[in-house]
Amino acid sequence: MGSIFGQLFRVTTWGESHGGGVGAVVDGCPPNLPLSEADIQPDLDRRKPGQSRIVSQRKESDTVRIVSGVFEGKTLGTPISMVIWNEDARPRDYEEIRTKYRPSHADYVYEAKYGIRNWMGGGRASARETAGRVAAGAIARKLLRLGWGVEAVAWVSSVGEIRCEADVETVTPEQVEQTPVRCPDLKVAQRMIEAIEEIRKKGDSLGGTVTCALRNVPAGWGEPVFDKLEADLAKAMLSLPASKGFDIGSGFGGTLLTGLQHNDEYYVAEDGRVRTRTNRSGGVQGGISDGETIYFRVAFKPTATVLHEQRTVTTAPHEETTLKARGRHDPCVLPRAVPMVEAMALLVLADHALRQEPNLRFLTNR
Repeated sequence: MGSIFGQLFRVTTWGESHGGGVGAVVDGCPPNLPLSEADIQPDLDRRKPGQSRIVSQRKESDTVRIVSGVFEGKTLGTPISMVIWNEDARPRDYEEIRTKYRPSHADYVYEAKYGIRNWMGGGRASARETAGRVAAGAIARKLLRLGWGVEAVAWVSSVGEIRCEADVETVTPEQVEQTPVRCPDLKVAQRMIEAIEEIRKKGDSLGGTVTCALRNVPAGWGEPVFDKLEADLAKAMLSLPASKGFDIGSGFGGTLLTGLQHNDEYYVAEDGRVRTRTNRSGGVQGGISDGETIYFRVAFKPTATVLHEQRTVTTAPHEETTLKARGRHDPCVLPRAVPMVEAMALLVLADHALRQEPNLRFLTNR
């Protein structure tokens, strides 16, 4: 089972939704990076359930504990292990799906592949697994910020048919965090919140998109063939629960332009750097960063768990039946997906940063 992500900055996540806990091991982080649990907790607080009435009401503090790899406030260069204990698991909510497959969940396919499955909340297929990713991403965030000044900011850019048009160069984390839906446009955010509340009352769900901007990424990160920077970003985003699509820069909209219209012309900036006059490529040329802001969008489907009776089949012997879901679930995954998208983008960048500077001893020459 693939639970490891990255080549040099490697992350292994572990744990199940309704088991004892979840967590991550980060291997390959350079030594001497100042790091504490206080650096990690804010991102976990943004991901945890129970933040507002428009997300899952499961009550988890998601308190992280670093159990290895840090000494006297600095990384040792050894594996960093982190644990987040589950505090509000309710496996009884899932008793019925012991013998029934939930529509559009991983229940059936997981059992078809492995011959066994954890029916309590989906086990490893649950979005609770992403707590480990976000904890690891917080380490990558500090490494990239102190080492290169890289900043990652993501926001909800659509919920259903409600869209937010925001400038990828200027959206700030503070603007994103103004509302529980994490949309930087206050008027649009209110419409999104109202739509999510309405669909929640109906026992249904909504999907949408998250946009992410990665700023101050130096030119030269990425590889030209199979490990293109945008290819690794796409893999990272499509590994997230409920993600269904990825595009970067002009994305599918670029297919409506001619080559002359789409090309990003170069010029020499006042500081002597080579820049592009436009950024339809989304900060990546030929699989390698060009020094412009990297921006992309991730599409998330409506939450699969809805509080209505649906047709399904039982576990062996397979027989047709019905199922009405219970438990605590997000009526829209988008608000909590924002820190997940940032985390996976930061993990990709940290890995490519170390590929570019494999002998980095953190802050030695910075």
